Amino acid sequence: MFSIVIPIFNEARNIELLLKEINKSLENFKKYEIILVNDASTDGTLEVINKINNKNIKIIINKNNKGQSFSIFEGVKNSSFEIIITIDGDGQNDPADIPKLYNFYLQHNDLKLVGGIRKNRKDSFTKILSSKIANYLRSKILKDGCKDTGCSLKVFDKKIFLSFPFFNGLHRFLPALFRGYGYKTAFLEVNHRKRIYGSSKYGTMNRLFVGIRDIIKVKKILKK
Repeated sequence: MFSIVIPIFNEARNIELLLKEINKSLENFKKYEIILVNDASTDGTLEVINKINNKNIKIIINKNNKGQSFSIFEGVKNSSFEIIITIDGDGQNDPADIPKLYNFYLQHNDLKLVGGIRKNRKDSFTKILSSKIANYLRSKILKDGCKDTGCSLKVFDKKIFLSFPFFNGLHRFLPALFRGYGYKTAFLEVNHRKRIYGSSKYGTMNRLFVGIRDIIKVKKILKK
């Protein structure tokens, strides 16, 4: 039993295919729910997901654009199960990897977070470079044992997640927070795909500088 939380902003052309892929990858699982958090999309995303007739799907609507961390936090708060799986709404994470991460999580009772590590990333050179710099700095300072915290595909414990102090950018520091609070984590390689429709919602260098600011914030949180 688990809840899949998907934050969505302007993914009208991606979300329906993603949901079909998720359901196909989980056809051997009987009990799960999918929580779609629409972050004030302006491209018709809400109309698309409102037409989807699936009893396993729960829709949460942010009236204003609140960002990915807030959307994930709202999705987790409104989830029904104690195991949470997060995945991006743009289709770059491969739903076929969900069973691998989930089963690994279940097989190791001491683990409280299992995250994906994207192999052969299908992003632009500048995006990959800025991500590598941010990952290096974060790992060096926070010692979270994760070389790709930006991969949204993760499985983790709901109660522990909700115990963390919320801040914008929280979702990129889950490995550091789980490990910093004394919980065991693990990471597995996962597939990464090109974005079919739309464009990334993040600027490259801006993301890097914001990441450095948040590293300092998390360092202070873990010292308390």
